Amino acid sequence: MKTVSISGSPRENVGKKDAKALRNKGLVPCVVYGAGNQQHFYAAEKELYKFFTTPEVFYVELELADRKITTMIQEAQFHKVNGRLLHVDFFELSDNRPIVMGVPIVIEGSSPGVLKGGKLIKSFRKLNVKALPANMPEKITINISGLEILDEICVKDIPTNNYTFLHESTITVVAVKTTRNVVDTPAAAAEAAPAAPAAAAPAAKPAEKK
Repeated sequence: MKTVSISGSPRENVGKKDAKALRNKGLVPCVVYGAGNQQHFYAAEKELYKFFTTPEVFYVELELADRKITTMIQEAQFHKVNGRLLHVDFFELSDNRPIVMGVPIVIEGSSPGVLKGGKLIKSFRKLNVKALPANMPEKITINISGLEILDEICVKDIPTNNYTFLHESTITVVAVKTTRNVVDTPAAAAEAAPAAPAAAAPAAKPAEKK
């Protein structure tokens, strides 16, 4: 998992009035917790906002005064009307404590079923993964090269490496559904084609008069 760094400054006062004053300056109140006492701080909104405009996941290294803390974004609050970032919660990571993250799915390969006119259905954009911080993947890659029409890939079919999925094993993640535009295979087309009419028997010749 890659790490992105951001600088923050400790908050001297914690309250609604102070939070409003920070936001008016383009700053966002934040808090980090998880491995001890909470620490309140603020950071530039433009630096924080970029974390929420990408489908990628990553760890965040907070630089607070003389400390560097490796964290993950736990929660964020946005204004319901203007979409401004109001508050961000960070969770401090520990090497020996598992975490849970939503990891994006990446599709690779070409499905034969799709090439024949089927429709690829992707049931999830992310899968919830539980792992130690060092084992958390950046993405879940699913190869669809073997998917024919009506085939599917379930959670249990996706290989893992020192992490687990927090979903039922039989839940479908990717499938190829049939559509009206499906192209018949040669064998299917032959079965569906109407049988050729039998050749008419030659007419009997009239008997010759003696």
